[in-house]
Amino acid sequence: MKEALRVGTVGTNFIVPRFIEAVRLAGSPPGCPDGAPGAEIAASYSRNAETAEAFAQKHGLRLAFSGREAFLSSGDYNCVYVAAPNSLHYPWARDALLHGKNVICEKPLVSTGGELEDLIRLAREKGLFLFEALTIPHLPNAARLRGLLERIAPVRHVEMNFSQYSSRYPPFLRGENPNMFNPEFSGGALMDLNYYNLALTVYLFGEPEDIRYFPRAAAKGIDVSGTLVMNYRGFNAVLSACKDSSGENFVQIQGEGGCLYSPSASSNLRAGITARRNEANPEAFRSAREGKGAGEGPAAERFQDQDRENHLFYEVRDFIESFAGGDPSCCLAPLEESLMRVSLAEKARKGAGIIFSADTGA
Repeated sequence: MKEALRVGTVGTNFIVPRFIEAVRLAGSPPGCPDGAPGAEIAASYSRNAETAEAFAQKHGLRLAFSGREAFLSSGDYNCVYVAAPNSLHYPWARDALLHGKNVICEKPLVSTGGELEDLIRLAREKGLFLFEALTIPHLPNAARLRGLLERIAPVRHVEMNFSQYSSRYPPFLRGENPNMFNPEFSGGALMDLNYYNLALTVYLFGEPEDIRYFPRAAAKGIDVSGTLVMNYRGFNAVLSACKDSSGENFVQIQGEGGCLYSPSASSNLRAGITARRNEANPEAFRSAREGKGAGEGPAAERFQDQDRENHLFYEVRDFIESFAGGDPSCCLAPLEESLMRVSLAEKARKGAGIIFSADTGA
């Protein structure tokens, strides 16, 4: 009999309730894939006992832990979901694997390539699942976007913006020390928002020839906003993210044959995709004459392959299905992609002079 995925969560920040909701949606009929035995959230952990109890009660969880060893040693669940600050991803994931637990870890999975190489080695030795909770490879609209690239080829320019004014930014300006803007916790705009832009670009086009980061660094050498430039043969990807300001989030891919556009953050692509063909393209003229398209120019078409408001549903559904298959080796190819992303982010920020405690072992 296949084992159900039973999850214990680490952390109580905003993403954890969304994850719990996604597990309940994907782990119960009709959302549960064929052959998957389902999933449940069995426990929660917080360093503060009152916080752990209140969180468990609010979300209907049976167990709450405030002791790390007791949590990791519990037999009531078989997978740890890590949603702690970035710098704590590695020690939590490593300790969970050492305790025989499978791991789902929020993005970025770790702070450095060396940390991820160690986790991959350990997961293979233990025969355990290790997943990076990154939405992009699981989004139906991301797959659609990749499938549309041929229509506009060759690609000549890529541009993305993902900006959210952070509620932690005013305290940071007052001299406080929120984790999000602290290099000791591997914070900053690159590792938070721009990581999604980087990940979508790599998902679409693979590894770049070069990558450089141009941050707006504030106190303590942390980036509060910045622009990544990823160089590919034939085009550049210009990827911006800001936590010190807000703006219109979008993904745009321009090619000699047309343009693909989504008025969405790269993390969710929730608004779908519009494909426009250039007027100079004979096929675009032919489509326009035949009355095709959405009226936004010659041969414009709209695509929307996502019907879930909680976009974490798609990754969780895939995790449940993979776990039900019983073979942890299914994680190896995705982990190699995770290693590429983490290593690129590491190269970019170090080249810009942004150094984390994780880099020095402090």
